Amino acid sequence: MPDLPFRTALIIGAGPGISASLARALRAAGLAVAMAARDAGKLAPLAAETGAVPFAADASDPKAVEALFEAVDARIGAPEVVIYNASARAQGPLAELDPEVVRRAVETTAFGGFLAVRQAARRMEPEGRGAILLTGATASVKGYAGSAAFAMGKFALRGLAQSAARELGPKGIHVAHVVIDGGVRSERRPEPPDRPDSLLSPDGIAQTYLDLLRQPRDSWSLEVELRPWTERF
Repeated sequence: MPDLPFRTALIIGAGPGISASLARALRAAGLAVAMAARDAGKLAPLAAETGAVPFAADASDPKAVEALFEAVDARIGAPEVVIYNASARAQGPLAELDPEVVRRAVETTAFGGFLAVRQAARRMEPEGRGAILLTGATASVKGYAGSAAFAMGKFALRGLAQSAARELGPKGIHVAHVVIDGGVRSERRPEPPDRPDSLLSPDGIAQTYLDLLRQPRDSWSLEVELRPWTERF
């Protein structure tokens, strides 16, 4: 019997790290998993390892996102879990930022989230069930100098999550925002020997997402904050 009360999942903005851990965990729990990225070729090793189905899509393009959901519907069935991990940055002093680069960053981080939630809601509302998880960051609650575009996008994504939770929750759809408040461990970013526990584990993050999916409807979390104990407030 599946470990989760869902059969299908779609991860948008897939890649190494959190998304890869999510794909492994969801597959281990018995779900059919689709994953989308701009370059689906980069997902080939993970697809071969997990059996998750890769798709190519620009998360900020309305037509591309609509086509993605239709392709997923046809391949594994309508996604009962949708996880939005896509984001983009445009770092630098405000006065020197390229407006078009900032526009694209905000469109990927926030507008793409709206497109995903819109398509998910269209499929989940008639069924009266489903889950939508949106990946946030420290920038969701605190903007840093030199990172205005990322903060703009993540603040907007958090607002989307709050509005969607209030609208869709009464319809049986669990919407939650996960604040990843800290660095995430990876091959390119190993944990410093002199600072143990200073980076979040992708597998640990994925475990929290699955815990959210297991929550009973009378006790849903709408936002969860994950932070290494060494992280400063």
